[in-house]
Amino acid sequence: MPDKYIDLLTDFGFKKIFGTETNKFLLIDFLNSLLEEEKGKIIDLTYLKNEHLGLSEIDRKAIFDLYCQNEAGEKFIVELQKAEQTYFKDRSIYYATFPVQEQAKKGKWNFELKAVYTIAIMDFCFDNEDLNLIHKVKLFDLESNKIFSDKLSFIYLELPKFNKQQGELKSHFDKWLFVLKNLAQLDHVPKEFQEKIFKEVFELGEITKYNPQDRQKYEDSLKAKRDWQNSLDTSFEKGIEQGMQKGIEKSKFEIAKNMLSLKIDINLIMQATGLSKEEIESLSYLNS
Repeated sequence: MPDKYIDLLTDFGFKKIFGTETNKFLLIDFLNSLLEEEKGKIIDLTYLKNEHLGLSEIDRKAIFDLYCQNEAGEKFIVELQKAEQTYFKDRSIYYATFPVQEQAKKGKWNFELKAVYTIAIMDFCFDNEDLNLIHKVKLFDLESNKIFSDKLSFIYLELPKFNKQQGELKSHFDKWLFVLKNLAQLDHVPKEFQEKIFKEVFELGEITKYNPQDRQKYEDSLKAKRDWQNSLDTSFEKGIEQGMQKGIEKSKFEIAKNMLSLKIDINLIMQATGLSKEEIESLSYLNS
């Protein structure tokens, strides 16, 4: 059976639900469920240009998935990250510098900054030993054990750690995480999602209602996600295979060393380990 609803962890699906002016009430609701307790309620959002150039032609540019500003002038970078990248944390810090630089005013400026929030929705984990699926990071004074500044906030959501089933969802935010992770696996609107906001998500996510152009864009986006996942899986399997092979080879040499120390005939060692006479003799030389 073909999927009924889009995968929100594709570029198309993520931006379809959260990235348009007509659907911004969904992003507002999601951000409020994540941030309202610590920063107050967001009333409105304005989408901003998501491509940012460096200060010179040779500087790196940044392209955000979603970039917006609330009624108080606070900035929000919302990113979907499908796979782990080297220096991912550094990249998110670098991205946050652009909203900070934008606040520099020409002429006299008192350097008062509006808050900048970077929210990364991740389809991977930083550390599987850490059970926390939400990480909220600010500038912190290690000596006083207090927040040094609340103008920069980084929120990382590790979706693979969210494993609640429909009957276990306790909060509005739980429901958002469940939808983000599982919408494409559903074939109807569950009873836990009868609130208007989630009915809108299911309505907007129904693939059969898309025009042919949007349907093709979604299929292309889904294929890109699957190709990326297949590449990761293949790399992981090869890594395990190579690691096992290296382990086997290392074990052979360890066994041969032990047999040499017991003065066992070299021909017997060759039969037991599969190593060549030259390889075993080199071990004998190293042990001498």
